[in-house]
Amino acid sequence: MASRLLGRYARLLCRPSSSSKTPAAAAAARLPPPVAGPAEMKRARGWPGVTERFMCEGRTIVKEDHYPDTPTRTQLDELLEKAVVPEDILLAWAEHGQNGNQAANSLMKWTLLVLKTKGKFKEQKAERMSDLRLLDMMATVSRQVSAVWNGNLVSVLRAFWMMGMPSTDSVLNSVQTEVLWRVRRLTYKQLGYLADWGAGRKGQQDVAIVNAALKQLELRWTEIADAKTVSALISNGRRMSPTLIDRLEDKALELAEGFSAEEIRKVCASLAAQSRRTVPLLRALSYHLLQKSSSEFTTPLILDMAFAYGKLNFHHSQVFQRMASELLPRVTELSSADVTRCAKSLGFLKWLHVPLFEAFAEHFTANGKQYSTLQLCNLLMTFARLNFQPSNGDEFFSKVHSVLEVSLSGLEPYLQTDVVWALCVLQQAKPQYLLPLTQQNHVTKLSEGSPARVLNYQLKLLHVAATLRLEHPGSSDTPSSLKALSVPVKSSPLSPLQSSLRGGLQSLVGGRTEALRTGVDTVYGWTIDGELVVDCDNKPVDMLMLSASQLPSGGGDQALPVGAHRLAFLALEFPNFGSKSKDLLGRFAMMKRHLQLAGFITVEVPYYEWLELKTDWQKLAYLKDKMGKAVAEDMAK
Repeated sequence: MASRLLGRYARLLCRPSSSSKTPAAAAAARLPPPVAGPAEMKRARGWPGVTERFMCEGRTIVKEDHYPDTPTRTQLDELLEKAVVPEDILLAWAEHGQNGNQAANSLMKWTLLVLKTKGKFKEQKAERMSDLRLLDMMATVSRQVSAVWNGNLVSVLRAFWMMGMPSTDSVLNSVQTEVLWRVRRLTYKQLGYLADWGAGRKGQQDVAIVNAALKQLELRWTEIADAKTVSALISNGRRMSPTLIDRLEDKALELAEGFSAEEIRKVCASLAAQSRRTVPLLRALSYHLLQKSSSEFTTPLILDMAFAYGKLNFHHSQVFQRMASELLPRVTELSSADVTRCAKSLGFLKWLHVPLFEAFAEHFTANGKQYSTLQLCNLLMTFARLNFQPSNGDEFFSKVHSVLEVSLSGLEPYLQTDVVWALCVLQQAKPQYLLPLTQQNHVTKLSEGSPARVLNYQLKLLHVAATLRLEHPGSSDTPSSLKALSVPVKSSPLSPLQSSLRGGLQSLVGGRTEALRTGVDTVYGWTIDGELVVDCDNKPVDMLMLSASQLPSGGGDQALPVGAHRLAFLALEFPNFGSKSKDLLGRFAMMKRHLQLAGFITVEVPYYEWLELKTDWQKLAYLKDKMGKAVAEDMAK
């Protein structure tokens, strides 16, 4: 209502006085505007300027004369664009150079041309830097630095950084001081350039400039509106405050649709380097990466993305499938380092793409001489983690053995243990690989380090000894050094699956403690969730007095009754399987194999079956059914 009144009052002020109206003018004033014609209305003397809208129509726009911000093009600008070699820049400056802005622009273009044509500044640096024309450009910039435009000022500072000018140089110091004075007036893009280009600088002034730019970006982060600046800033996130990084990640999530494939790679690689597992941002970038064309899925991008996903333990099956399909035709072009790196990243993700891993095995078979011993070790450990057996296993492992027979003994003790353990998983461990690991001096070397690491390698040594005892029974007895190793007792809390399974087994035996063992730590380094002995009618029997070679104490002195079976119930959790698969990982496949060789009938209780059972009655019926099927399959063999 108030705006309408003000609008009417404004129109009244703009009308001519009634005393001066002619009859024709008065009639025209009473007509609607289209009929009244384009007659110009006189404004009152106090009316401030010419307006395009009345007050009742919203905001008032005042007509102003607009002057161009950019200066007219000069002959120097045209010559700089046509320059092909650095000498062209110097000649153009000598003939047409005038002010500090032109000097700054010329210096930047000269620097870029030197890098393009010569490659480095170090070659003939003294000769170049002593050129009088170049020195005149620098002097002009220094004299007129206060008149140099912001964009040119930032560019010339970058040029000086690229030239490697000493921190004591007077021209560099004048430009640095001017940048610090103007840092609040720079645009967010210019601030981003300073933070990006100066990220690795060590000079006091350079560090002050970068810190000031980052502080301004932290205050003005909402102004950032392009994906390129965000990706460049995130890639240099190590020197930024956590607050700024969080805000940049929010901004990246907002602008994710505009990221190119290369910018997605840079952001994900930076997040991996900083161990920042920002799931919403990773999901958004993964979605938009899938929309990119095949030409944008370059080999470096695929390798870096696989590393980033593996480092951050971020799973996205569609992206993995796309990367595998794009990389598969190019495997023959990869180097041994690229093959090892990609396989290792996918191994961390527990993601097995059989055709791609077959191609990796073929690559080693065809180019075995290009692989270092360390690269071969990493490849073997990845295959073992995923329990991958190449289709050309004979040829592949013959080349592996030819390398390891020479170099295995010279490896560092921890790496040697890891490689031999991987060969145990792949069923390729020979007695000559196993026996050196059972010696006392090797066991002693593995007893140093954190308690968690010592426990991990103690278990691996027990697995190696179990392989020697169960898979190569005639090779040697268990050495005293391994007999002295105590079987580690797990102190971690039970998972819901384990506790529920043990409750179900208690119901199965009717609460008879002498007929059931739970959480059995065996001499083989494996833990059995539940152990039963059943007779020929699948009825649990008392096993306290029965001999048990799997126990450190050996159990009782009675042999297993005729027709009886020893059962091992294994609770298989989600992490025991490959990604999006029901195939066991190598470690748990070896556990199942060892327990079967030790005389157990294994009864697997996977999480995806057990979680579907809602009542105790269903769980009891499930255990009886699984037990009966396992015994029947064993007898059928």
